[in-house]
Amino acid sequence: MNCKIDYQAPADLLKERIVLVTGAGDGIGRAASLAFARHGATVILLGRTLSKLEKVYDEIEAAGLPQPAIFPLNFEGATLKDYHDMAETLDKEFGRLDGVLHNAGLLGNITPFVQYDPALWEQVMQVNLNGPIWMTQALMPLLEASKDASVVFTSSGVGRKGRAYWGAYSVSKFATEGFMEVLADEVEHRGNIRVNSLNPGATRTRMRASAYPGEDPETLLTPEAIMPTYLWLMGPDSRGHNGERFDAQPPR
Repeated sequence: MNCKIDYQAPADLLKERIVLVTGAGDGIGRAASLAFARHGATVILLGRTLSKLEKVYDEIEAAGLPQPAIFPLNFEGATLKDYHDMAETLDKEFGRLDGVLHNAGLLGNITPFVQYDPALWEQVMQVNLNGPIWMTQALMPLLEASKDASVVFTSSGVGRKGRAYWGAYSVSKFATEGFMEVLADEVEHRGNIRVNSLNPGATRTRMRASAYPGEDPETLLTPEAIMPTYLWLMGPDSRGHNGERFDAQPPR
């Protein structure tokens, strides 16, 4: 198991790095955005709810950390043009990207496959798989302009071993793992881009509560507690690791 839960990140780990976080408005995305900013990164906060992004922006500003940027985007309705327009805007503003954390996700329904709504299935695939894939394609020139870029895709335990009733979410995460390996193999020769996947594990988030309504959230680690592996992957200490699967916490 690749887990860096005990990693001690230097205070200036991400100094002068430009890092994009999707689903940055709450949960793990919010925690990662704050952690990256605390370690010196200029964070681009991407998500569908502007008010949530503004709240995280204000938290970062109030702490006297590098000024973040906000980019509202909803994967459910985003088009190829939206991704390329975003890349063009970021290119003009920053000229490069040193990191991308693909964190946004949609659970869908926990239900037998024979009862799964095809429209919801497509929606989950759009948010969890197609959106991140085509956004990454649009951002590749910005990643190529970095001396040391890290792309992290969010996986799941049900994306590594299928589980009954997890339907579209499970399948989308299996596909995410596959795409991560394809892209990692394609950039291997470049040396300046690494692509890996990260399974957060059981974490105290709204998505987890939706999937396990009877679970006591106090028994779970908070998003803040699992940040060491996120920081390690986004920083230079993870150089040389490409096409690998990581866990943010030991298995329960």
